[in-house]
Amino acid sequence: MKQRYSNWVHAPAAKPDAAVRQAAESRQAQLTKPPGALGQLETIAIRLAGLQGSVCPTIERVQVTLFAGDHGVVAEGVSAFPQAVTLEMVHNFARGGAAICVLARELGATLEVINLGTVDPSPPQLQEQVTDRRIAAGTANFTLGPAMTQTQLQAALDTGREAIIQTKESDAQLFIGGEMGIGNTTSASALACALLNCPADLLAGPGTGLGPDGVSHKVAVIEKALKLHRPHLTDPLECLRRLGGFEIAALTGSYLSCAQQGLPVVMDGFIAGVAALIAIRFNPDVADWCLFSHASAEPGHKTVMQALQVTPLLDLGMRLGEGSGAAVAVPLLRLACALHADMATFGEAGVSEKDD
Repeated sequence: MKQRYSNWVHAPAAKPDAAVRQAAESRQAQLTKPPGALGQLETIAIRLAGLQGSVCPTIERVQVTLFAGDHGVVAEGVSAFPQAVTLEMVHNFARGGAAICVLARELGATLEVINLGTVDPSPPQLQEQVTDRRIAAGTANFTLGPAMTQTQLQAALDTGREAIIQTKESDAQLFIGGEMGIGNTTSASALACALLNCPADLLAGPGTGLGPDGVSHKVAVIEKALKLHRPHLTDPLECLRRLGGFEIAALTGSYLSCAQQGLPVVMDGFIAGVAALIAIRFNPDVADWCLFSHASAEPGHKTVMQALQVTPLLDLGMRLGEGSGAAVAVPLLRLACALHADMATFGEAGVSEKDD
């Protein structure tokens, strides 16, 4: 089959350092506690050691990149909020007023906002706060045809990759991808249905706050789209082209690139989880570099996590998006690293070890 995507998309993922991971496991076994007493905190530190190539990993420099774009399927009445909210929230991100802005400040993280395709462009006065990578005035309505052209999909994937190259150049140790796009839970639900062969009523949820009738309508819209596209849903990226959004494609590109560049990434909720599912279905080795932060209250997220065979670290009933749940998990990662690095070993503390 003719290769349809740029060469970088097909590049292999980096390999975690197995020797360093083993050394971290050995260190954990010597710390002044019963084996396994710190539960997942031990597992997190050991895994990060292999990903960073350092027996005692640290999470000091965090990059949060938020991708925004509008969805043509909003014309079908699938959101409780008007489409204009996407750009209005881009303005809010730029001014530092959104939840992810507060969280990034508290974490000391760097935050970038990238506009891939709101219906209206960002105003000139925000050009310093918003990176303009606008591909089009939103995606097409996927109940009528593909959401994106091949060229548009590649541009969105490339934007995700560019964000990771810049992140690596800044010496960040952890990446969080956020998203904003009115209608994107409809897109993510349709993608999950296509990839997992699940009915829409199992995966579609309230999104921005739909009531039962609104969710039922959303299910019908997704089923209509799946019926139209099903003969062509032959691979993960074709599913993404037909049913996705610019911001979901950029997330997918960023996750592929994180794995290629050897950069650990913390996944947010439902939208990010679906982008991760696409990336991992395309290249299973991407999974090595993914940590899953929280269990979203969106009903489809549980099914996606089960398909990926992962258990998120937190369950706080969140469903905001923006990368917010991933940001909330960062202090947990930092604590895991601190315990791993700073606890005394039995030998250092003069404490007797467990009897054989």
